Amino acid sequence: MFKIARTNAAAPLMPGSLDISNHDPEMLAQFSISETWVGDLSSGVIRLKEWSALLHGLPARECGLLSLMRCYDPKDHDHILELFEQAATLSSSFCFSTTIMMSNGFRQPLFCMGESNGHDDANHGSMLGVFIFPRFKTNTGGEFARRQ
Repeated sequence: MFKIARTNAAAPLMPGSLDISNHDPEMLAQFSISETWVGDLSSGVIRLKEWSALLHGLPARECGLLSLMRCYDPKDHDHILELFEQAATLSSSFCFSTTIMMSNGFRQPLFCMGESNGHDDANHGSMLGVFIFPRFKTNTGGEFARRQ
């Protein structure tokens, strides 16, 4: 799944979409690890949280897009690069899913949703998104993303 759409900040939210009673963070935590990330389009730096850096196999929480993607399933690289290139040139929302190929043989599913904004002459823009790492059993019988 690879998707990009133009952002329309004036579009109304669905009634009740921000009602906290409609959201269950405990249920989300039971089935996944989720963390936000931010990207600075002027420098190309993506800032991750702790779990995201760890699950991407990165030694630091700041990286570039190519460093972030090196662990992704190679068949998805071109599509993800295309999404980020489009989002870097036009304010938009995007999402993708891929698999992280880990050095220990585990395969960790990954969902990403984000948006870009601030594309004008005075600003180089930024991105904001969330990574969701489902807590799936691997085909080797072990569990990689454990709940603590």
